[in-house]
Amino acid sequence: MHDENKKIRLAAVLRDIGLVSFGKYGQYAVTVVTVPLIARVLGAEGLGLLSIGLSSYFIGSVLVDLGITQFLSAMMHSENVDQLRGNYLVIRTCILSTIGIALFIGLSTHVGPHLQMILLGLFVGGFWSMSEDWVLVGQARFGSSMAYQGVGRIAYLLLLVLVLPRHPHAAVALLCMLFSSSLTVGLTWRDSLRTFGRPARPRNVLTTVRLGVSVLISRLLEVSYGQGSTTVYSSVLDAASLGLFSAGDRLVRAIQSLIDPIGFALLPRIARLDGDRRFWNRAIRALLACVCTASVISLAVWVAAPTLIGLIYGPGFAGATPLIRIEAFILPATAFTSFVTTAILPARKDAVGVLIGSVIGTSVAVAWLYVAVRTHSVWALVWGTLNCEVVMALYYVVRMWRLQMLDQIAVPNKTARQAMVAVRGEAAP
Repeated sequence: MHDENKKIRLAAVLRDIGLVSFGKYGQYAVTVVTVPLIARVLGAEGLGLLSIGLSSYFIGSVLVDLGITQFLSAMMHSENVDQLRGNYLVIRTCILSTIGIALFIGLSTHVGPHLQMILLGLFVGGFWSMSEDWVLVGQARFGSSMAYQGVGRIAYLLLLVLVLPRHPHAAVALLCMLFSSSLTVGLTWRDSLRTFGRPARPRNVLTTVRLGVSVLISRLLEVSYGQGSTTVYSSVLDAASLGLFSAGDRLVRAIQSLIDPIGFALLPRIARLDGDRRFWNRAIRALLACVCTASVISLAVWVAAPTLIGLIYGPGFAGATPLIRIEAFILPATAFTSFVTTAILPARKDAVGVLIGSVIGTSVAVAWLYVAVRTHSVWALVWGTLNCEVVMALYYVVRMWRLQMLDQIAVPNKTARQAMVAVRGEAAP
């Protein structure tokens, strides 16, 4: 009976991982399907401009959701859900409105193409973060999340195939993403309204803002040397070089998306174990499984890099092969960091740990940005990305060890206090 229950739990975990993979990271699956079309229609320079916009997309997403969706999902079992929704809605609306005004001003004043793509990417990413998907994750309703996001992904695929060949510009691809995102945002809000009703009137909004400040800073720093690095380097590298880097980077991030959902799928389960002695045992076992899987995949990508680039992008992107071979080795580090920051630290509400790690990673990124300024070489972006991810993973090893040691100290102290209370209770008349 015990073995049967273990098998059922394992099947449920694998099911949730699969659902999160398709739902939360489905844009990468769509990317793999459409990227040959985009590369051949836009060319290396056009793909470079699109990579700037997509890089800004991730920054805009973090700006609007404050990077605290995982923390809020973990809090749904202990907080007033309607109040969380109300506070979070007003915060996101204000931030997105500010980005929208900046985009309008930029388009009205005819700023350069790089800045246009940055502003448009910020708005599209911010609009995506208006969804109530975090509520579904907190309820462990990964099937609903997958379905709603799947509708948006399929709409994006159809729009891209139908519209981009007729209007070959990087901004058109982002606009297709914006229109398709509206479907997902609308569906998640309809579900949320049916389940919980209207959000409560905003109250004590500063409490949510204070939670978000440190996490937002850390997530922005983290994105600046990760998925948002192209935006940062766009000021010192030309669009063609960024296009070659983006060709390899998008493949690596697509593969990474197959590993990241493990942390999201396990977040509700790990959050319920916070304070339990089984917490660290289960978390570390899952973490090791992620890292081992990522290590095997990174070696496979290194071997298959020439074939992947030639098959997906064509001979015009042959220069991306050595770049992807180096970047493939970020996978074990990103798997480790992603699991820690999406499952373990949110369950422990350790926002400070995430902030410190991001500051460390950004410091390394700044050093490599200086190298790029001096050399104007795309290799500075590749090696900088790899070094940042490795340093971050090493920091989180130390952070987890420290948290585990603190827990081991806290348990005997808690037991001793409980024993003293019991003794005093027995001694009382």
